[in-house]
Amino acid sequence: MTKALDNDAVNVKVTLRHSNNHTDIEEYARNAVLSLVNVYSGIISCHIILDHQKNDFEKNKLAEITVHVPQNVLVAKEAGAAYEQTIDNCVAALSRQLQKYKEKLQEKLQ
Repeated sequence: MTKALDNDAVNVKVTLRHSNNHTDIEEYARNAVLSLVNVYSGIISCHIILDHQKNDFEKNKLAEITVHVPQNVLVAKEAGAAYEQTIDNCVAALSRQLQKYKEKLQEKLQ
């Protein structure tokens, strides 16, 4: 199941695999990804994939977040016991990647 939402020129798309009807988790993921705009305002779109693995009992919640910025695509993947934890870890990793991307752009301009 895939749902897309446009918010202030940032297209956020959420895909649920092997599960459905997790509106709370979808909203949590959207809000977490939209906080990345505070790090870098040039984000074009984001795609969040939330997956539930039935064969793993400890780290069965997977999150993959792809962020599209001009001339680059940033990706973070995490597995954990809860969707919130995996989403937060992905957002933290993407925040670091966006900060490095932003610094490289500023170096090119100087």
